[in-house]
Amino acid sequence: MAKPSQRKPLMAGNWKMHHNHFEAIQVVQKLAYRLEADDYENCDVVVCPTLICLRSVQTVIESDRMTIGLGAQNCHFEEKGAFTGEVSAPMLAKMNVGFVIVGHSERREMFGETDDIVAKKTRAVLAAGMTPIVCCGETLEEREAEQTNDKVTTQIKAAFLGIKADDVGACVVAYEPIWAIGTGKTATSEDANATIGVIRKVLREMVGPIADTIRILYGGSVKPSNVGELMAMPEIDGALVGGASLDPDDFAKIVRFKR
Repeated sequence: MAKPSQRKPLMAGNWKMHHNHFEAIQVVQKLAYRLEADDYENCDVVVCPTLICLRSVQTVIESDRMTIGLGAQNCHFEEKGAFTGEVSAPMLAKMNVGFVIVGHSERREMFGETDDIVAKKTRAVLAAGMTPIVCCGETLEEREAEQTNDKVTTQIKAAFLGIKADDVGACVVAYEPIWAIGTGKTATSEDANATIGVIRKVLREMVGPIADTIRILYGGSVKPSNVGELMAMPEIDGALVGGASLDPDDFAKIVRFKR
């Protein structure tokens, strides 16, 4: 079963807490040099640098007229206020950020982000005219207890509760099993596809047929050696790439997955 034609693959690089702004400029320039027009025709490409690198990467993307999208790794759900160290969605939008990662497992696990906070951030990103990449995923203990489907169902329902169908349709979802992030372990392509199928079923129950247009990515130790197998699955529409996106050669190979 082929993917619907309206779901163009998306490869988003989450650089996490890596690269200073000099390195970030070099990496995005090298990535752009390695990609050709056909690559962008076949796949949308986004890089998500650290907060302090956003302006530098935005400037080089725009000055060199790159076809690479700019994403942020996080934001606060309030527009402004006494929130030391935080940055709001409208501030990111002013820098022409197009995507914001919301509810990444590292934010949930390390910084205590609840489903309610993730829902507020999703709404804030949409209100600022950007695209949320809403993350969900289970721990190893939950997977071994066969609770994967329940976990992602709960997270997806909470993130999109009360949001209009058209707005949900403008979002991206990323399934990232927590046990596979940065461990070198990857869910089998069949398992990833099955769980993403569950996520799409939940979305279909919430917003109807528009769920079939929503891009759902897989994240968790994606690299050039396994991306082709993952992308061959009908439900997987791209990847949220961690470590492999730090190297422009590896990320370019992922963008050019064998079709």
